[in-house]
Amino acid sequence: MRVPMSWLRELIALPADQSGRDVAAKLIRAGLEVETVEEIGGGVAGPLTVGLVREIEELTEFKKPIRWCQVELANGSVNGIICGARNFSEGDLVVVATPGTTLPGDFTITARETYGKVSNGMICSERELGLGDDHSGIMILPPMSAKPGDDAKPLIGIGEEILDIAVTPDRGYALSMRGI
Repeated sequence: MRVPMSWLRELIALPADQSGRDVAAKLIRAGLEVETVEEIGGGVAGPLTVGLVREIEELTEFKKPIRWCQVELANGSVNGIICGARNFSEGDLVVVATPGTTLPGDFTITARETYGKVSNGMICSERELGLGDDHSGIMILPPMSAKPGDDAKPLIGIGEEILDIAVTPDRGYALSMRGI
C-alpha cells in the first residue's frame, strides 16, 4: 500500500521535522513491512513556477510545429519560451522550469537560442519532471488553482514522500490510511 506522508499528516499529528524515513522506522518497530520510502520528483532541484500562457505564436518555417509562448510568471514578468507541445492554449496555467532549475537526468535549464528565439525556460510535461511516463503534452494546472509566480512543487506533489508498505495477511487493518 502506498502511503503519502501528506495524507498521513492529515490523520495524525506528526512533528513537522519528521521525515518519511523516521515514520518508516517507527512503522517497522510496530510490525509493518515498509519496503521503500520514495520522494516524488526527487531529481528536481531549483524553482518550478506556475506560469500563465499569455500569447502563443506558431512558428511554421520549421520541419515540426513549434510554438513561441509568452508566459507570465511573478509580478507580471513575461518569459518567452519555445515549446513543441500542442495540448495547451492561451490562458492555461502551466509548470515552468526557469533557468537554473535542474530536472531529472541532470538536465539544467538555461536561457538558450533555439529556432531563432531565446527560450528563457521550459514548459514541463510529467515525464520531464519525473512524475510519470506521460510525454504527450505539458502539464496543465486546473484553472484558478494558483496564480502566476506561485511555487508549483506543492501543487504537483514534488517533494512528497511516499511510504510503500507491504501489508502482511495478519495485518489486514493496515489496508487503510486509518489502519496505518
